[in-house]
Amino acid sequence: MMLLFKPSTAHAKRSKPRPYQSFSESLLLDSIEATESFTKKWISQDHLSACSSCTLSSIFSTENRAEGRKFVDVINSLQYAIQGVTLVNPESHKLTRAHNLLSTAMKHLEKEFYRVLKSNRRNLDPESVSIRSIPSFNPRKKVSIYSNVPKSEEADIMTDLQMIADCMISSGYENECVRTYKKIRRSIIVDSLSKLGFENLSFGKIQKLDWDSMEKNIKKWLEATKIVINNLFDGERILCDHVFSTSPSVAESCFSEITLDSALTLFIFPVSVARCRKTAEKIFLTLDVYQTISNLLPRIEEIFSYDSTSAVRFQAADSLRSLGEAINYMVAEFEASIAKEASKSVIPGGGVHPLTRYVMNFVVFLADYNESLAGSDVGETASTVTTRLGWLILVLLCKIDTKSRIYENVALSYLFLANNLHYVISKVRKSNLRVVLGDEWVANHQGKVSQYLEKYEKVAWGEVLTSLSEEERVVLEEDVAKERLKRFNEVFEEAFRKQSGWVVPDTKMREGLKDSVAKKLTYVASLFYEKYHVETWGDIVRYVPKDLGNYLSDLYLGTGRTCIPSFKPTESGRSQLFQSGR
Repeated sequence: MMLLFKPSTAHAKRSKPRPYQSFSESLLLDSIEATESFTKKWISQDHLSACSSCTLSSIFSTENRAEGRKFVDVINSLQYAIQGVTLVNPESHKLTRAHNLLSTAMKHLEKEFYRVLKSNRRNLDPESVSIRSIPSFNPRKKVSIYSNVPKSEEADIMTDLQMIADCMISSGYENECVRTYKKIRRSIIVDSLSKLGFENLSFGKIQKLDWDSMEKNIKKWLEATKIVINNLFDGERILCDHVFSTSPSVAESCFSEITLDSALTLFIFPVSVARCRKTAEKIFLTLDVYQTISNLLPRIEEIFSYDSTSAVRFQAADSLRSLGEAINYMVAEFEASIAKEASKSVIPGGGVHPLTRYVMNFVVFLADYNESLAGSDVGETASTVTTRLGWLILVLLCKIDTKSRIYENVALSYLFLANNLHYVISKVRKSNLRVVLGDEWVANHQGKVSQYLEKYEKVAWGEVLTSLSEEERVVLEEDVAKERLKRFNEVFEEAFRKQSGWVVPDTKMREGLKDSVAKKLTYVASLFYEKYHVETWGDIVRYVPKDLGNYLSDLYLGTGRTCIPSFKPTESGRSQLFQSGR
């Protein structure tokens, strides 16, 4: 009896020849399956969100971040597997399936890239990135001083963007990645500039602005530029360099297209400022603009170091050159205005001339910009700035010397010179001019003040002093001596009346001058009174030597008081007539 044997199904299958599958294809198949698993899960969520009011949960949100990064790893594995199969079996039917799947995954990854950028606008604000930048990300080694977002979260966001960008670029989706990045980041830059109050004004519009409006725009520019350079553009450069760290050319392209137009506009504005109608009053704001660019220039050159952003560096340098030329012109115009000042009005009492106050206030402020004035783009050095500021003061002093000749009273002209030069020196002493001009300059000009005061005393009080002066061995007849004392009374009172309206504004100089005059008068009067025993002369004796200083107390205040209180010594006063000033 013959038994028939029917093989099992399993055996039949094992016996069926299996198609050959290389290791690369096996790896590709595994990658396809893993990628499909992820895309089905997250793409279905996208579809659900689009069809309902549900809020989409990003695969790179904080709670899903591990999934998101695993998704990127899976796509990278798929791309690697595709490359492997392409090398050994470019006709494999699995490649079509893999490429289609890769395209689907890339579209989803592009959406995720957009979501991360869009949903983290606040965290990825360039200013925030710059201020809070993590040292490992930033070659400029910034330290966080403000932190609304934990550094670990900020680092995670930047790492997510970097992983997505690397994956898309290596998979051949560079254009899609860059397009999305530029769109979001450019809008952030534009919005940030708008919030800072920066207006994109054309040269024509700027030229039509009145100075008040121009001044407001310059102040806005000054406030905005420091933030724009130190934080906004700096933060954008940091972010670009990190997100596209494996693709320097992409980083350069993105940074250039995102910031170039705004940066050029920022530095074209100072050129417009330099071309405005130039007056001395505008020099300080112009210097502020110059100083701001000069101080920021190293940062500008660092941030915009790419070849594609060289126009920004050149524009900043051109702005400095234009501003420097404008500043030089305005300083020259100011100097000319001093020389041309032709008022003939006499300053009452020989006080400080308004021109002296105006010029010195101007020069004091100018000295605060001595480093900017010494900048190479202005064509000055520290020594030439010193010479130039010293020259402006010299032009002023020459003009003041000319104005002193308007006074008919020679003594008053010397007091006028002393007052004005003393004012100049006090301004130098109390400002940065002392550093610029030096102590030797101060000492030399203080010596001139002393000379002016000595000449003033000689002319104003000389006749009073000589009225009682005589050789020590000469003894006058009593009648002659009495006439001398009467003459002293007359010239003393006359000198007082003439000078009652004269002024010495500086308290220290005023008190010093009164003390000097009083000591000289007291000395000659004391010698005369003691020599002739004037206590017996009755009403002829009007002034006690030791009290002469008190009679001068109202002088140099410009009071215009013309009468001196008469003094008749009491019996106790007579005994003191000879105790003054010996």
